[in-house]
Amino acid sequence: MDCSREELLIATIARLLEGCRHVAVGELSPIPGAAAFLARQRDDRVTVLGRLKNNMFTNGGVELFDCAAQGRIDAFFIGGGQIDGEANINLIGTGDYPRTEVRWPGCFGTAFLYAMVPRVILFRQEHSRRVLVPRVDFISAPGTSAPGVYRRGGPYALITNMALFAFDTARRRFRLESVHPGASLEAVLDNTGFDFDRPDEVAQTPAPDAETLSLMRGPVAREIARTYPRFAASLFPDAAEDAKRLTGHLPG
Repeated sequence: MDCSREELLIATIARLLEGCRHVAVGELSPIPGAAAFLARQRDDRVTVLGRLKNNMFTNGGVELFDCAAQGRIDAFFIGGGQIDGEANINLIGTGDYPRTEVRWPGCFGTAFLYAMVPRVILFRQEHSRRVLVPRVDFISAPGTSAPGVYRRGGPYALITNMALFAFDTARRRFRLESVHPGASLEAVLDNTGFDFDRPDEVAQTPAPDAETLSLMRGPVAREIARTYPRFAASLFPDAAEDAKRLTGHLPG
């Protein structure tokens, strides 16, 4: 059964969430959110920040940080304007700080969550040397910490529209795990600005099986339509139309 690139990413991220009890995801992160909903078919808890549905928090970021500090969030997703080979993240801008040439929104506690959440998945659909750089211009959140610094969390994996990488904390390096269908090792090498480890034979990222696609296009799609309606309208239009008929408009 054929699948879209978005469905491949959703299924791949859902596999990375295996064993997690509580996954937190941003309201502007539909692909990680959809993956969390897919993983929730195994009874995981999903918190979608900034939403009324699927959100147990009543005081937003305060409770999110409290939960992370208490060890009650198992997985979280972080992007970044720049990500380097040591999993350092730049959310500030490009150029010499504070005179940045391009300014991004900022961190909002990212460094804290990066240090406290055990399984942080770095997600950027764009796979280019502009994003995956040799060294970030500004470290908003470090991928690793110095000896003696308390840290129970950090980078677990990096997934892009081309490939999946795992992160080796001891070596402070990424390792290429698989290349998505339609991409190639050569394309990954050409578009990655940092060095990374890789096996002699690089696997292809497995496509979701028929059962997973059925879940994704059925109950998961309906959940996505309620939580990420515009994303659902492009990927799962039938589910989006059903949600629209029930509510009289696209929810959210």
